[in-house]
Formats: sequence, structure tokens, C-alpha cells
Amino acid sequence: MSNTSHRYSLMLIPENGRVRSLRINRAGLAVCAFTLSLLLSASIWGGWQFYHAAEKDLQIAALQNQIGMAQSRFSEQRKALQSRLDANRKQLAVYARNIGTIQVRLTRLDALGSKLVDQASLDSAEFDFGLQPAFGGPRVSASNVALNDLDLSIDRLDARLADLDVQLAAVDYLMEQKREKQAARPHAWPSEHGWISSNYGLRADPFTGERARHNGVDIANRFGAPVLAASRGIVTFAGKMKDFGHMVEVDHGYGYITRYGHMSALAVHVGDEVADSQMLGRVGSSGRSTGPHLHYEVHRFGRHLNPRKFLPRG
Repeated sequence: MSNTSHRYSLMLIPENGRVRSLRINRAGLAVCAFTLSLLLSASIWGGWQFYHAAEKDLQIAALQNQIGMAQSRFSEQRKALQSRLDANRKQLAVYARNIGTIQVRLTRLDALGSKLVDQASLDSAEFDFGLQPAFGGPRVSASNVALNDLDLSIDRLDARLADLDVQLAAVDYLMEQKREKQAARPHAWPSEHGWISSNYGLRADPFTGERARHNGVDIANRFGAPVLAASRGIVTFAGKMKDFGHMVEVDHGYGYITRYGHMSALAVHVGDEVADSQMLGRVGSSGRSTGPHLHYEVHRFGRHLNPRKFLPRG
């Protein structure tokens, strides 16, 4: 077997010119194939490494972006927390400065409440403004006392103020009730410049001459003189009534009712709210009457009272 059988020829045929041939034996071909495969493998590995490195760069860039965003959020949260902390410190400082002022105000309110109780003649045992309000609650450990001292002081002051509010409201209500009761009591002349022409109680009837009971007083005055409410109240009747002619009835509250009879004209209607000394109508002689005058009655809880006791002197 000759050596020519182990050689290979590579022929290069150009479009023009001489044909060239390259002879290579089997060993050279093997070397070339190995070299080519080695170069191909190196190219593939290099390309993969380049791709992997690019992917790592993208991941690193994404992580850096996330870290930057996290740092930005942390900075914003830190600023917000710092701002809240500063605001809380300022608020605590205001609380601390105002505690003394509130305590002074409490002292003044106690003094005012005691004075109101004395003036209103209320039971001092029921409204004792010098008595501290009761407190209660679970035991607080010593470690928390320093942190909660300010809150406890403010809570106690709030409780004391609330207690004073309740007591002062009760005193004000009772005083208002006394003022309302006093204002409801008939106290004004129902017809100015008039004079009492017939008293309350037993008298001779002007028409029959027989003894009869007179449940009011007659106030003589000129025809058409104003008739005035003896105190503030609500009109419960305004119209004609047998024997009384044109009459108005006013409910003043607290059981007080006044009646105004024999008027010539009415100036109010049922349901009207009238003020003290407001005009109800005019003096006349309607009904069972002998001349111009006002028949005036005072009732309390359904009982007739002597109107003279409610008329001012002079």
C-alpha cells in the first residue's frame, strides 16, 4: 500500500487562472480538524461568557436601582418621623407650660363655684368645689411612671375640669330655675294709671246687692287704656267668655295663670308668647260690667289668689 492513499488533495478552482491544489496527509487533516473544533468551542464559550456577563451587569444595575429607591424611601420616612418627633416634642412642651395655667384656672373655678353655691343658697355638701374628684385604675409599674407623668397630669386635670363643668352646669341650672320661677310670678300692674275699685273676696254684688265672692280685683281706668301682661307667658285663651266679656288668659308657668276680663278689644291670640308688660288688649266694659274697668285674677295650680299680693306698691 503506497503512501499516496493517505494523502488528500484540496483543489482551488478560480473562475480565471490556473487551478491550484493543496495536498495534506491524514495526520495534518486530523490536526486541522482538532484545531477547528477547538476554535469553535472557544468561540462558543466566549460568547456564552459574554452573554452571562451582560446578564449579570443588568442584574447588578437593577439591584443598584432598588437600593437607591430603598434609600430614598428610608430618607423620606426618616424625615417624616423626625418631623413628627419634633412636633410631638413641641406639643409636649406646650402641655408642660400650660399645666400651671390650667391649675390656676381650676383654682379660680373652684372659688367661683363656691361663691355661686353661697349666692344661690344651695346645699354645700352636694356642691363641694373644694373636694377632689375620685380616681381609680390599675397599678402602673415604676418603669412607666416617668414616661406617663405628663399624660397622667393632663388626664387628672381633664377629669377635674369635667367634674367642675358638671357641678357648674348643675348650679347654673338651679339658679336659672330660680330666675325662671321668679320671672313667672305675676309682678306688674296690668293697667297703668288705674286704681282698684273693688277688692278680692266677699262683696255686695253690683247688680243684685247680695253678698257674693269676687275672685279677682277690679281696676278702674279710662276706656281704651292698655291692658298689660303681669309677667311673661303664653296666651291660652283670647275671646269672649260668659260674664267676663272679652277676656285673655295667660299661663306664666310654675302654676301661675292670670286672667284679664271686660276688655273692649284684644291684641293677642291663643298660642302667642307675650313678654313682661306686653299689651294684651284695651280696657272696656264688655260682659257683666257697670263701666270701664279691668277684672284681674291670679291663679296658681287651680286656686284663686288675692291679686293684691302680686301688685307692686305705689
